[in-house]
Amino acid sequence: METFPSIFNDVVGPVMRGPSSSHCAASLRIGRICHDLMDGQISSIEIDFDPNGSLATTHKDQGSDMGLFGGFLGWEAYDERLVHSEQHLGAAGIQAKINIKDIQAEHPNTYKITLTNPWESHQVIAISTGGGMIEVIEIDGTKVSMAGDSYVTLVFADDPVGIQKYLEKTGDCADWDIIVDERPFVEIRSRESLDTNLIQDLLALETVRSAKQIRPVLPILSVKNQTVPFITCEEMLAYNQDKGLSLWELAVRYESMRGNISEAEVLSKMEDIRIILKNAVETGLKGTHFEDRILGPQSVKFKSMVEDRKLVAADVLNKIIMYVSAIMEVKSSMGVIVAAPTAGSCGAMPGSVLAVADTLGLSDEETVKALMVAGLIGVFIAAHSTFAAEVGGCQAECGSGSCMAAAAIVSLAGGSLQQSLSAASMALQSSLGMICDPIGNRVEAPCLNRNVMAASNALSCANMAMADYDHLIPLDEVIETMYVVGNSIPNTLRCTNLGGLSITKTAKEIEARLGQKQFFKSC
Repeated sequence: METFPSIFNDVVGPVMRGPSSSHCAASLRIGRICHDLMDGQISSIEIDFDPNGSLATTHKDQGSDMGLFGGFLGWEAYDERLVHSEQHLGAAGIQAKINIKDIQAEHPNTYKITLTNPWESHQVIAISTGGGMIEVIEIDGTKVSMAGDSYVTLVFADDPVGIQKYLEKTGDCADWDIIVDERPFVEIRSRESLDTNLIQDLLALETVRSAKQIRPVLPILSVKNQTVPFITCEEMLAYNQDKGLSLWELAVRYESMRGNISEAEVLSKMEDIRIILKNAVETGLKGTHFEDRILGPQSVKFKSMVEDRKLVAADVLNKIIMYVSAIMEVKSSMGVIVAAPTAGSCGAMPGSVLAVADTLGLSDEETVKALMVAGLIGVFIAAHSTFAAEVGGCQAECGSGSCMAAAAIVSLAGGSLQQSLSAASMALQSSLGMICDPIGNRVEAPCLNRNVMAASNALSCANMAMADYDHLIPLDEVIETMYVVGNSIPNTLRCTNLGGLSITKTAKEIEARLGQKQFFKSC
């Protein structure tokens, strides 16, 4: 089943706690799928990370362990208990072991997980693809492709083809995807959980050994024979040629068709996101605290100095810096944030959009529309590049956030659709080649600086676009270029803690100091 990016799955989301969406939210979602595969009854877990991937050096400090443990317990990505998930896992009587071993992983964010209880064992291989998105690529040695955007029922049977024929006879499978091939199980994907009576009927069949119901982990579900009106800027412009829709209206149209939900529901979901983002700004500006942290609550002093007029006058830019910093500080203190498009870049786009909207005195409705614009630009990136720093460096995170923010700022300022696309192109062009080298193996610094830089770049490019600066290269081509450039960035500079600022003398001293009071412990 072909799937297309969703604004709320791939771009503006998840709602989460933790330093990294690729590590915390993604690992939790993988853990949730493992939890369901075992019917919530797990005795022991063995987790393998490849030494050549990013997780071998970052799983502990960037919260992969924390997220996995929460997922194994069936929690949500915003659960306030997450920071202590290892203790909760132990209290549940579940033993976990983490190995660094050669598993021939092709993707840098690969999880190989073996789960057992007294009566069964299963193995899951999954990858984190960026921004909290995942793909389960193998179950019990059988290749699959599960993104967590549907209900999945796995019927383990000696005669899978016979089970498929049985299901087709029920007459209720028009909206299901039934996958058999040469597998030891039948995979049924649906938008709703299968009826309990049907599950019981299947279990009563002589050839059926078990049936596992795996719940979706994404907010927007996929539909059978999914279609979208466009998936590139070029296609969007062609689609809009005789419609004259604004960019936010095109975003709503896309998401409504993609998720089979009403346009009113799309806007309502984005309003919920706006409220979470606004709360993060307000929380950050009051001051945040967390022991396992490099940077303190710097936005509080910045706010005070702005109010006392002790900084160089730059009204909207200073507000942007303040809002971006506040959101990043909430993230670093295990508060609730939105990965937009990732946790590592959660400040750039939201901080700049909210700051510009507040500076211009715009309504909440206008802010929601601007966030929709940012989301649509993110869809094009998700479809044709990546948000994962482990794959593309920081250009994939802060660069993408800057690109999305630039388009949204033009929208807030009353610019045209073409000017939004121009601003997005220039902002991403300015971000190509950015490396990812967190200090102390934490997603705080230089991440904060780069989020502020990304937001500042977005503001500059928005104004340049509205003055009709020529962006020259269409956004589609810049997005494709970002992916190519990302592949050429050395592995040591893609969130592995093996290069750049990560290996400076001071960074290693900070890392050692934090290691003595480690919250995100491995087993």
